[in-house]
Amino acid sequence: MTLPYDKLREDFVILNQIVNDEPLVYLDNAATTQKPQAVLKAMETYYHTSNANVHRGVHTLAERATTQYEAARETVRRFINAKETAETLFTRGTTTSLNWVAKGLGEVILEPGDEIVISYMEHHSNIIPWQQMAKKKQATLKYIELTEDGQLDMADAREKITDKTKILSLTHVSNVLGVVNPIKELADMVHAKGGVMVVDGAQAVPHMPVDVQALDADFYAFSGHKMLAPTGIGVLYGKREWLEKMDPQEFGGEMIDFVELQDSTWKELPWKFEGGTPNMAGAIGLAAAIDYLENIGMSKVMEHEQELVKYVMPKLAEIEGLTIFGPEDVADRTGVIAFNIDGVHPHDVATAMDMEGVAVRAGHHCAQPLMTYLNQPATARASFYIYNTIADADTFVDALKATKEFFLNGLN
Repeated sequence: MTLPYDKLREDFVILNQIVNDEPLVYLDNAATTQKPQAVLKAMETYYHTSNANVHRGVHTLAERATTQYEAARETVRRFINAKETAETLFTRGTTTSLNWVAKGLGEVILEPGDEIVISYMEHHSNIIPWQQMAKKKQATLKYIELTEDGQLDMADAREKITDKTKILSLTHVSNVLGVVNPIKELADMVHAKGGVMVVDGAQAVPHMPVDVQALDADFYAFSGHKMLAPTGIGVLYGKREWLEKMDPQEFGGEMIDFVELQDSTWKELPWKFEGGTPNMAGAIGLAAAIDYLENIGMSKVMEHEQELVKYVMPKLAEIEGLTIFGPEDVADRTGVIAFNIDGVHPHDVATAMDMEGVAVRAGHHCAQPLMTYLNQPATARASFYIYNTIADADTFVDALKATKEFFLNGLN
């Protein structure tokens, strides 16, 4: 296989535990990933040696913290190949990033009658902000349809993206279907109409190489906690031309240039948007997570997940009454597998599998419009990552079979 299992898993202490008398198999990585020792150590070292507020102080600890914080920004810039660090903003996560874009960009470019285009596979974080902005600006919110196997219907996309489309905001990878969307092609479509391309990259950046310049995304958002980093830290990439036009959405210390009694001016990018004391330890933890992933290689991360999915999908197909949502072709998806068992509620599936030590998720996955589109109240979801193994996949399949047997046939 592509990754050194034994050595890799040793870096994740949390995986070495017993849950309900069974060894833990953690398959809820689309919700959040576990953290390697290198990330935890980096944050601990910061707190032990360099903890101070950034940018404002001239004492040694403040200068040390500022240097590390801005070095983390450069690490992020390099990782996603942003043109400059000024285009790389630290946020609390993807949700905050997308809200900043919806409010800031919407105020700049939307007029009554304009159109915002999203899809049925979007996470709530990429739906609700656009709903609110559409209401405020009297714009129209349109949804791109999906194909039978859950991929974006590109023919419908070409129809929905019109001369009235000011914003196209789509997920790079679906958190339910595992679908990888052709962002560059979509960016070309909306740019040809004079619109802006916004990308929710929460499920893409942790799992594959991402080059925001090659994608030609105008904005790209992602979260640290889904890629081995701590919670509470995220990134918003934006092209300078748009960030310069937008107003910040949070006001206070750090982001100001000068405050008068009746008005204020903002700092230059990227600090213009980063009001208040930032999450310094989170940024340093994110940089450490990026270093960890780059040491593996993002192409190898992607290959590893695809190998696991390629291994497990035929085994799942053999389970009668099991429905898998999303494309069958492994090349078209990441390590996310949403499924249901006929006659068994997804929450019951997740509860029963937890008794086998297998952690999967159940619910609408913050994608209720997609659930409605699929005519499902909810689904169960397994999601693989770098520290998962073939043995984990086998345990998952065995637990799923045992769960089905228990609920449909009872105890012998």
